[in-house]
This record gives sequence, structure tokens and C-alpha cells, in this order.
Amino acid sequence: MRRWRVRVVVAALAGAVTVMAGCGAPAGLDGDLTDDWRPAAAAVQFTPKVGDCHVIAEPSSYLASYQPVDCTRSHLLETFHLGTLTGAVAERETPPLVGSAMLRPAFAECDAKATAFVGGDWRGARLTVQVAPPSPGGWQGGSRWFRCDIFVLDTADGGSARRHPDDHPVQHSGSLRDELKGPSPLAFGCLNEDRYGAFEQTGCTRPHTFEYVGSWTAPGTSYADAGRDEDGVHAKCRVLVARYAKVPVDGALRYRTGTSYLVPSTEAWARGDRGIRCFYWSGAPKVTRSIKGGGTKALPVG
Repeated sequence: MRRWRVRVVVAALAGAVTVMAGCGAPAGLDGDLTDDWRPAAAAVQFTPKVGDCHVIAEPSSYLASYQPVDCTRSHLLETFHLGTLTGAVAERETPPLVGSAMLRPAFAECDAKATAFVGGDWRGARLTVQVAPPSPGGWQGGSRWFRCDIFVLDTADGGSARRHPDDHPVQHSGSLRDELKGPSPLAFGCLNEDRYGAFEQTGCTRPHTFEYVGSWTAPGTSYADAGRDEDGVHAKCRVLVARYAKVPVDGALRYRTGTSYLVPSTEAWARGDRGIRCFYWSGAPKVTRSIKGGGTKALPVG
């Protein structure tokens, strides 16, 4: 009924215009009722901004909860890159779920961009990365971007299952851009174990038993299988120790160093992080220097 009435009114207006045109338009009128209407503004999709910091740590980007703050203020997340979902993923009717395999290529892009952003190996610090896709409403409106966020972890274990299954962001102030280009309190460096078996950072000139040496990428297995081959994991970590300390990778290597490693948290693994963090382990005696570049003097055959 309402639609029919509108049509009647439009028809009546059209008739009135026809009559006016026949009799001549009054001064100041040209007889065209539509040529002076302003065109409707084009619809603009919500898009997050690189450089925004956030007090809400959710891994999806909803306009209703998008409350960026100045990075000099206390915050949890920092958006350092925006990418675009393409191909079969972009053709879906709904956005890919956080933690799904479809977002792993996006995580790989965020991974590389994060290293450039902080100016060093982000896995060598209390940092982690997440991908935030658009909300279902934004996806229906045509949004195909994904947000790369970085945040500071609450422990040196990085949320590893060694201590607890999930990673937890902590509030901090200031941007993380170039954070690892120089000395940083976030960098693992040298470490000890506390009485609960968790890592705690310390200076390399102070007595310690661990030192971060690098990371390697695990294959796309299940989280349960990630650390099942412990001998294989330790062997790969020994190679990283050798490169870090500059000693030969040979049969004597296992007698020069012990190793420890951290598997990403269950949440980070689901997001696409397959980086296994490796650490030199001195064994029972503590050391008071870094093994970096120390050669066979730093790592004699024990």
C-alpha cells in the first residue's frame, strides 16, 4: 500500500511539472526539479589505520570496538601493517575465522613485516604477532583487508606451554617501531629459570644458564606433534647455537652445548606462528658472558 501511494504522488508531481512547462516557469525556476539536488555521497567502508594503538586486544576488527589511542599512552596492541586478502579466501561469503588455516598466508606476511617494523628478530623478544580480519558485517560490505598487530608478552616464556597455554599482552607506552635496532629490555638476551621453571631475563654479565640464539620454522603439523620429536628439535637448535657462537657444526657440537627451546603458545600456533625459539644451555655451571661470536673458547668441548 505504501509503495502504491508513493507512485501516485510521483505521478501527480510529474503532471504538475508538465502543466507548468506548458504555461511557462516562474522567474528563477527552470522547470527541472532534480538538477539542483546534491548527489549522494559514496559509501565508505571502515578501514583501520597503520600506526593506531589499541586498548582492546581482540583478534578481530569490529567498528563498534575500534577505539584507537595515541601510542604514547598505555595500550595493548599496535597496528603496524594492513594487507589484502585475495583469491579464494576473498571470495568467501564470510570472513575467515581467527586461527584458521586460511589466515596463515596473512600471518606469514605479518611475520615478515613485523621483523622489518621492530628492526630485528621479533621472536627474540617478549613480542608476538596476530592477524585481525574484518568483522562479518564489514566483510559483507566488501572489506577484504587484514590487520597486523604486535604486542608485548607478560613473560619471557612468551606464553609457551612450558608455563601456561596462552599468551597474554601487557600494557606499555610508546611505539614498538625499531624497538630491536638497539639494546631493548624486551630482548631475551640471557636468562635463568625461576623456582617454577619459567624463564626470567637477566644481564649476560650476570650468572646465567640460558641465552637466546635464534629460531627455526616448524612444518605445518598439529600443535600436539610440534615438540614430539625432541631429539630432532634439539639437533636443529644446536645448529643455531653453532652459528650464533661461530663454532663448527660437526660431531663434537653436542659436547659443546646444551639446548632448550620454546614452542609457540596454543593461540600463536593457531594464528600461524611456527617459530621454534632456541636457547643455548650451559648445563649446571652458570656463565657470566655471552657466547655470541665467542668461538671454541666460549664453547669448548666439555
